[in-house]
Amino acid sequence: MQPRNMSMSGVVDLAAVKAAQEAKAKAEQTRAETARQGGAGAVSPADLVIDVDEAGFEREVLQRSAEVPVVIDFWAEWCQPCKQLSPVLERLAVEYNGRFLLAKVDVDANQMLMQQFGVQGIPAVFAVVAGQALPLFQGAAGEAQIRQTLDQLVQVAEQRFGLTGLTVDADAEPGAVDAVEAEPVGPYDALLEAAVQALDAGDFGGAVQAYRNVLADDPGNSEAGLGLAQAELLQRVGGMDPQQVRKEAADEPENAQAQIAAADLDLVGGHVEDAFGRLIDTVRRTAGDDREAVRLRLLELFEVVGPDDPRVAAARRALARALF
Repeated sequence: MQPRNMSMSGVVDLAAVKAAQEAKAKAEQTRAETARQGGAGAVSPADLVIDVDEAGFEREVLQRSAEVPVVIDFWAEWCQPCKQLSPVLERLAVEYNGRFLLAKVDVDANQMLMQQFGVQGIPAVFAVVAGQALPLFQGAAGEAQIRQTLDQLVQVAEQRFGLTGLTVDADAEPGAVDAVEAEPVGPYDALLEAAVQALDAGDFGGAVQAYRNVLADDPGNSEAGLGLAQAELLQRVGGMDPQQVRKEAADEPENAQAQIAAADLDLVGGHVEDAFGRLIDTVRRTAGDDREAVRLRLLELFEVVGPDDPRVAAARRALARALF
Protein backbone atom coordinates (compact mmCIF):
# COMPACT_ATOMS: atom_id res chain seq x y z
CA MET A 1 0.00 0.00 0.00
CA GLN A 2 1.41 3.36 -0.99
CA PRO A 3 -0.22 5.93 1.28
CA ARG A 4 -1.27 9.36 0.03
CA ASN A 5 -0.87 12.45 2.16
CA MET A 6 -4.11 14.34 2.73
CA SER A 7 -4.00 17.68 4.52
CA MET A 8 -6.84 18.81 6.72
CA SER A 9 -5.84 22.46 6.34
CA GLY A 10 -7.36 23.24 2.96
CA VAL A 11 -5.55 21.37 0.22
CA VAL A 12 -7.78 19.58 -2.25
CA ASP A 13 -6.34 16.20 -3.18
CA LEU A 14 -8.55 15.07 -6.07
CA ALA A 15 -7.82 11.43 -5.29
CA ALA A 16 -8.88 12.04 -1.70
CA VAL A 17 -12.07 13.77 -2.82
CA LYS A 18 -12.95 10.77 -4.96
CA ALA A 19 -12.19 8.42 -2.06
CA ALA A 20 -14.39 10.54 0.17
CA GLN A 21 -17.34 10.07 -2.14
CA GLU A 22 -16.73 6.34 -2.40
CA ALA A 23 -16.31 5.97 1.36
CA LYS A 24 -19.43 7.96 2.05
CA ALA A 25 -21.44 5.79 -0.32
CA LYS A 26 -19.94 2.68 1.29
CA ALA A 27 -20.81 3.95 4.77
CA GLU A 28 -24.38 4.62 3.72
CA GLN A 29 -24.60 1.17 2.14
CA THR A 30 -23.24 -0.44 5.30
CA ARG A 31 -25.65 1.44 7.54
CA ALA A 32 -28.58 0.47 5.33
CA GLU A 33 -27.53 -3.18 5.33
CA THR A 34 -27.08 -3.35 9.09
CA ALA A 35 -30.41 -1.64 9.60
CA ARG A 36 -32.05 -4.21 7.29
CA GLN A 37 -30.52 -6.98 9.37
CA GLY A 38 -31.95 -5.52 12.56
CA GLY A 39 -29.38 -3.08 13.80
CA ALA A 40 -25.70 -2.23 13.75
CA GLY A 41 -23.19 -4.56 15.31
CA ALA A 42 -21.35 -3.26 18.34
CA VAL A 43 -17.71 -3.65 19.30
CA SER A 44 -16.19 -4.12 22.70
CA PRO A 45 -14.04 -1.31 24.15
CA ALA A 46 -11.18 -3.82 23.92
CA ASP A 47 -11.57 -3.81 20.12
CA LEU A 48 -10.80 -0.07 19.89
CA VAL A 49 -7.05 -0.73 20.26
CA ILE A 50 -5.47 -3.34 17.99
CA ASP A 51 -1.98 -4.54 17.13
CA VAL A 52 -1.39 -4.54 13.37
CA ASP A 53 1.31 -6.13 11.22
CA GLU A 54 2.06 -6.03 7.50
CA ALA A 55 0.06 -9.17 6.77
CA GLY A 56 -3.12 -7.82 8.33
CA PHE A 57 -2.74 -4.17 7.38
CA GLU A 58 -5.10 -4.18 4.40
CA ARG A 59 -7.91 -5.93 6.26
CA GLU A 60 -7.48 -4.34 9.67
CA VAL A 61 -6.60 -0.79 8.61
CA LEU A 62 -7.44 -0.06 4.98
CA GLN A 63 -10.79 -1.86 4.97
CA ARG A 64 -11.75 -0.61 8.42
CA SER A 65 -10.94 2.96 7.36
CA ALA A 66 -14.04 2.85 5.15
CA GLU A 67 -16.18 2.88 8.30
CA VAL A 68 -14.06 4.58 10.98
CA PRO A 69 -10.90 6.74 11.04
CA VAL A 70 -7.92 4.56 11.94
CA VAL A 71 -5.14 6.23 13.93
CA ILE A 72 -1.77 4.47 13.57
CA ASP A 73 0.75 4.59 16.40
CA PHE A 74 4.24 3.67 15.15
CA TRP A 75 6.23 2.57 18.20
CA ALA A 76 9.04 0.30 19.42
CA GLU A 77 9.83 -1.38 22.71
CA TRP A 78 13.12 0.53 23.10
CA CYS A 79 11.49 3.94 22.47
CA GLN A 80 10.97 5.74 25.78
CA PRO A 81 8.79 8.57 24.36
CA CYS A 82 6.60 5.86 22.79
CA LYS A 83 6.01 4.40 26.24
CA GLN A 84 4.70 7.79 27.35
CA LEU A 85 2.56 8.46 24.27
CA SER A 86 1.01 5.06 23.62
CA PRO A 87 -0.93 4.80 26.91
CA VAL A 88 -2.42 8.25 26.28
CA LEU A 89 -3.60 7.23 22.80
CA GLU A 90 -5.01 3.97 24.14
CA ARG A 91 -6.94 5.79 26.87
CA LEU A 92 -8.29 8.35 24.42
CA ALA A 93 -9.36 5.61 21.98
CA VAL A 94 -11.64 4.25 24.68
CA GLU A 95 -12.75 7.72 25.78
CA TYR A 96 -13.71 8.73 22.22
CA ASN A 97 -16.01 5.72 22.25
CA GLY A 98 -15.63 4.47 18.70
CA ARG A 99 -15.02 7.77 16.92
CA PHE A 100 -11.63 6.36 15.89
CA LEU A 101 -9.79 3.04 15.98
CA LEU A 102 -6.21 2.88 17.27
CA ALA A 103 -3.83 0.57 15.37
CA LYS A 104 -0.41 -0.02 16.96
CA VAL A 105 2.50 -0.89 14.65
CA ASP A 106 5.80 -2.17 16.05
CA VAL A 107 8.34 -0.70 13.62
CA ASP A 108 11.01 -3.28 14.45
CA ALA A 109 8.73 -6.05 13.19
CA ASN A 110 7.14 -4.06 10.35
CA GLN A 111 9.88 -2.15 8.55
CA MET A 112 7.99 -2.11 5.27
CA LEU A 113 5.03 -0.25 6.75
CA MET A 114 7.41 2.23 8.32
CA GLN A 115 9.00 2.89 4.92
CA GLN A 116 5.70 3.12 3.08
CA PHE A 117 4.48 5.82 5.43
CA GLY A 118 7.79 7.67 5.28
CA VAL A 119 8.32 7.46 9.05
CA GLN A 120 11.64 9.11 9.89
CA GLY A 121 11.51 8.73 13.65
CA ILE A 122 9.26 7.47 16.41
CA PRO A 123 6.88 7.94 17.98
CA ALA A 124 4.98 8.88 14.84
CA VAL A 125 1.22 9.03 14.51
CA PHE A 126 -0.68 8.84 11.23
CA ALA A 127 -4.31 8.31 10.31
CA VAL A 128 -6.03 6.49 7.47
CA VAL A 129 -9.45 7.72 6.38
CA ALA A 130 -11.23 6.04 3.47
CA GLY A 131 -7.94 4.50 2.40
CA GLN A 132 -6.13 7.85 2.41
CA ALA A 133 -3.12 8.28 4.70
CA LEU A 134 -2.30 11.54 6.44
CA PRO A 135 0.31 12.47 9.05
CA LEU A 136 -0.97 13.69 12.41
CA PHE A 137 2.15 14.38 14.49
CA GLN A 138 5.61 13.05 15.26
CA GLY A 139 7.48 12.95 18.55
CA ALA A 140 6.21 13.72 22.02
CA ALA A 141 2.96 15.65 22.19
CA GLY A 142 0.89 16.97 25.05
CA GLU A 143 -2.57 15.60 25.69
CA ALA A 144 -4.22 18.93 24.81
CA GLN A 145 -2.53 18.89 21.39
CA ILE A 146 -3.45 15.26 20.84
CA ARG A 147 -7.10 15.94 21.69
CA GLN A 148 -7.21 18.91 19.34
CA THR A 149 -5.77 16.80 16.51
CA LEU A 150 -8.19 13.93 17.17
CA ASP A 151 -11.16 16.32 17.33
CA GLN A 152 -10.18 17.71 13.94
CA LEU A 153 -9.71 14.22 12.53
CA VAL A 154 -13.14 12.93 13.58
CA GLN A 155 -14.77 16.14 12.35
CA VAL A 156 -13.17 15.82 8.91
CA ALA A 157 -14.02 12.11 8.77
CA GLU A 158 -17.67 12.83 9.44
CA GLN A 159 -18.10 15.98 7.35
CA ARG A 160 -16.09 14.99 4.28
CA PHE A 161 -16.31 11.20 4.38
CA GLY A 162 -19.57 10.46 6.16
CA LEU A 163 -17.80 8.27 8.74
CA THR A 164 -19.52 8.43 12.12
CA GLY A 165 -17.46 5.72 13.81
CA LEU A 166 -18.23 2.44 15.54
CA THR A 167 -20.98 1.53 17.99
CA VAL A 168 -19.40 0.49 21.30
CA ASP A 169 -21.05 -1.83 23.82
CA ALA A 170 -19.29 -2.65 27.08
CA ASP A 171 -21.04 -6.04 27.09
CA ALA A 172 -20.02 -6.99 23.54
CA GLU A 173 -17.67 -9.92 23.05
CA PRO A 174 -14.15 -8.77 22.07
CA GLY A 175 -13.33 -9.62 18.47
CA ALA A 176 -16.97 -10.18 17.48
CA VAL A 177 -16.97 -7.67 14.60
CA ASP A 178 -14.79 -8.31 11.57
CA ALA A 179 -13.44 -5.79 9.11
CA VAL A 180 -15.79 -4.42 6.50
CA GLU A 181 -16.24 -6.76 3.56
CA ALA A 182 -15.14 -5.77 0.08
CA GLU A 183 -17.76 -4.10 -2.04
CA PRO A 184 -19.44 -6.15 -4.75
CA VAL A 185 -18.49 -5.32 -8.29
CA GLY A 186 -20.94 -2.87 -9.84
CA PRO A 187 -22.16 -2.76 -13.44
CA TYR A 188 -19.97 0.23 -14.33
CA ASP A 189 -16.82 -0.68 -12.40
CA ALA A 190 -14.85 -1.58 -15.55
CA LEU A 191 -15.67 1.75 -17.21
CA LEU A 192 -14.95 3.69 -14.05
CA GLU A 193 -11.64 1.89 -13.60
CA ALA A 194 -10.75 2.70 -17.21
CA ALA A 195 -11.47 6.36 -16.48
CA VAL A 196 -9.23 6.31 -13.41
CA GLN A 197 -6.42 4.67 -15.38
CA ALA A 198 -6.77 7.35 -18.05
CA LEU A 199 -6.50 10.05 -15.38
CA ASP A 200 -3.40 8.44 -13.91
CA ALA A 201 -1.84 8.31 -17.38
CA GLY A 202 -2.61 11.99 -18.00
CA ASP A 203 -5.15 11.14 -20.71
CA PHE A 204 -7.75 13.61 -19.49
CA GLY A 205 -9.72 13.51 -22.74
CA GLY A 206 -10.02 9.73 -22.47
CA ALA A 207 -11.13 10.01 -18.85
CA VAL A 208 -13.75 12.61 -19.76
CA GLN A 209 -15.14 10.33 -22.45
CA ALA A 210 -15.17 7.28 -20.17
CA TYR A 211 -17.12 9.13 -17.48
CA ARG A 212 -19.53 10.48 -20.08
CA ASN A 213 -20.12 6.94 -21.31
CA VAL A 214 -21.22 5.92 -17.82
CA LEU A 215 -23.43 8.98 -17.38
CA ALA A 216 -25.08 8.45 -20.75
CA ASP A 217 -26.44 5.14 -19.45
CA ASP A 218 -26.76 6.10 -15.77
CA PRO A 219 -27.20 9.89 -15.39
CA GLY A 220 -27.45 9.62 -11.62
CA ASN A 221 -24.11 7.86 -11.11
CA SER A 222 -22.46 10.06 -8.47
CA GLU A 223 -18.97 8.62 -8.91
CA ALA A 224 -19.03 9.27 -12.64
CA GLY A 225 -20.40 12.77 -12.09
CA LEU A 226 -17.63 13.61 -9.65
CA GLY A 227 -14.99 12.00 -11.86
CA LEU A 228 -16.16 13.95 -14.90
CA ALA A 229 -15.93 17.24 -13.01
CA GLN A 230 -12.39 16.37 -11.90
CA ALA A 231 -11.27 15.20 -15.35
CA GLU A 232 -12.65 18.30 -17.06
CA LEU A 233 -10.90 20.51 -14.52
CA LEU A 234 -7.56 18.77 -15.06
CA GLN A 235 -8.05 18.89 -18.82
CA ARG A 236 -8.60 22.66 -18.70
CA VAL A 237 -5.65 23.34 -16.41
CA GLY A 238 -3.33 21.06 -18.38
CA GLY A 239 -3.28 23.45 -21.32
CA MET A 240 -2.69 26.62 -19.30
CA ASP A 241 0.34 28.83 -18.83
CA PRO A 242 -0.06 29.53 -15.09
CA GLN A 243 2.00 32.73 -15.09
CA GLN A 244 0.09 34.18 -18.03
CA VAL A 245 -3.28 33.19 -16.57
CA ARG A 246 -2.51 34.83 -13.24
CA LYS A 247 -1.15 37.96 -14.90
CA GLU A 248 -4.31 38.36 -16.97
CA ALA A 249 -6.48 37.81 -13.91
CA ALA A 250 -4.56 40.44 -11.94
CA ASP A 251 -4.58 42.95 -14.80
CA GLU A 252 -8.25 42.45 -15.71
CA PRO A 253 -10.35 41.91 -12.58
CA GLU A 254 -13.59 42.27 -14.54
CA ASN A 255 -12.60 39.77 -17.24
CA ALA A 256 -14.84 36.81 -16.44
CA GLN A 257 -12.88 34.24 -18.47
CA ALA A 258 -9.58 35.32 -16.94
CA GLN A 259 -10.99 34.94 -13.43
CA ILE A 260 -12.53 31.56 -14.29
CA ALA A 261 -9.17 30.25 -15.53
CA ALA A 262 -7.38 31.57 -12.46
CA ALA A 263 -9.97 29.96 -10.18
CA ASP A 264 -9.32 26.59 -11.85
CA LEU A 265 -5.62 26.99 -11.07
CA ASP A 266 -6.43 28.03 -7.51
CA LEU A 267 -8.46 24.90 -6.92
CA VAL A 268 -5.97 22.46 -8.41
CA GLY A 269 -3.30 24.17 -6.31
CA GLY A 270 -5.31 23.50 -3.17
CA HIS A 271 -6.46 27.10 -2.57
CA VAL A 272 -10.14 26.30 -2.18
CA GLU A 273 -11.31 29.47 -0.49
CA ASP A 274 -9.31 31.58 -2.96
CA ALA A 275 -10.97 29.86 -5.93
CA PHE A 276 -14.44 30.28 -4.49
CA GLY A 277 -13.82 33.85 -3.33
CA ARG A 278 -12.41 34.88 -6.71
CA LEU A 279 -15.50 33.70 -8.56
CA ILE A 280 -17.96 35.12 -6.03
CA ASP A 281 -16.24 38.53 -6.31
CA THR A 282 -16.44 38.23 -10.10
CA VAL A 283 -20.17 37.48 -9.88
CA ARG A 284 -20.55 40.77 -8.01
CA ARG A 285 -18.61 42.69 -10.66
CA THR A 286 -20.23 41.22 -13.78
CA ALA A 287 -23.64 40.89 -15.38
CA GLY A 288 -25.46 39.01 -18.13
CA ASP A 289 -23.74 36.13 -19.89
CA ASP A 290 -20.41 36.75 -18.14
CA ARG A 291 -22.03 36.51 -14.72
CA GLU A 292 -23.85 33.32 -15.67
CA ALA A 293 -20.64 31.74 -16.97
CA VAL A 294 -18.90 32.51 -13.68
CA ARG A 295 -21.81 31.14 -11.66
CA LEU A 296 -21.85 27.89 -13.61
CA ARG A 297 -18.10 27.38 -13.22
CA LEU A 298 -18.43 27.96 -9.47
CA LEU A 299 -21.11 25.27 -9.29
CA GLU A 300 -18.79 22.89 -11.15
CA LEU A 301 -16.02 23.54 -8.64
CA PHE A 302 -18.47 22.87 -5.81
CA GLU A 303 -18.97 19.41 -7.31
CA VAL A 304 -15.23 18.79 -7.44
CA VAL A 305 -14.74 19.64 -3.77
CA GLY A 306 -17.91 17.86 -2.65
CA PRO A 307 -21.29 19.14 -1.48
CA ASP A 308 -20.69 18.18 2.15
CA ASP A 309 -17.48 20.16 2.51
CA PRO A 310 -18.10 23.10 4.90
CA ARG A 311 -16.21 25.42 2.53
CA VAL A 312 -18.76 24.64 -0.16
CA ALA A 313 -21.65 25.39 2.18
CA ALA A 314 -20.10 28.74 3.12
CA ALA A 315 -19.44 29.62 -0.51
CA ARG A 316 -23.00 28.76 -1.49
CA ARG A 317 -24.29 31.22 1.07
CA ALA A 318 -21.87 33.88 -0.18
CA LEU A 319 -22.95 33.21 -3.77
CA ALA A 320 -26.60 33.64 -2.84
CA ARG A 321 -25.82 37.01 -1.24
CA ALA A 322 -23.85 38.08 -4.32
CA LEU A 323 -26.69 37.12 -6.66
CA PHE A 324 -29.56 38.54 -4.65
